[in-house]
Amino acid sequence: MKSVLIIGMGRFGNHLCRKMVELKNQVMIVDIEEEKLSAMLPFVTSAKIGDCTNVDVLKSIGVGNFDLCFVCIGTNFQSSLEITSLLKECGARCVISKATRDIQAKFLLRNGADKVIYPDKDIAEKMAVQYSADHVFDYIELTDEISVYEIPVHDKWVGKTIKEINFRAKYHVSILGTKEIETEKMNLMPGADYVFRKDQHLMVIGRNDDVEHILKLK
Repeated sequence: MKSVLIIGMGRFGNHLCRKMVELKNQVMIVDIEEEKLSAMLPFVTSAKIGDCTNVDVLKSIGVGNFDLCFVCIGTNFQSSLEITSLLKECGARCVISKATRDIQAKFLLRNGADKVIYPDKDIAEKMAVQYSADHVFDYIELTDEISVYEIPVHDKWVGKTIKEINFRAKYHVSILGTKEIETEKMNLMPGADYVFRKDQHLMVIGRNDDVEHILKLK
């Protein structure tokens, strides 16, 4: 469990807050508009109405006590930049700021952000990969070259074991788990004697080129 400060309760901030609470973190939310806080009041640890471009507001919050500080302001980049810088000046341990463009990310990183996130860009890139390929059911990019994919079991594998196929050596990717198509139940790290089934998907990790090779198998 971590202590989390979320500044800006627009759509992204709201979704982030809900998930952080669901994961049992202690969450404080801040926004300049009272109505944006009201929906989450029953669930968060605390909430505050305030303009975080005012250093006195941040000092009153005690930003140095939080494990993570998220700056989720999407419509006013100047405010986002100011708040990011002030958070660091006030002793914030880790500041994660939202950006919509690369130039914004550069300024945020130069002004104190420990990490910059691109929620719109990340979702768009994930959808592009998922829907441009016929057999990718989910996709998580880890680096520019390595990703986690959810892919179907190829017909030629059905009824055979991982050991029989010599899967890792042959395809240069690792199987993290299997997923039941109907129930979505996961089985992590199957052993060498796992028998491939048509009613399951595979969660694999590897270089993008190697996974693309698997997807093109006839």
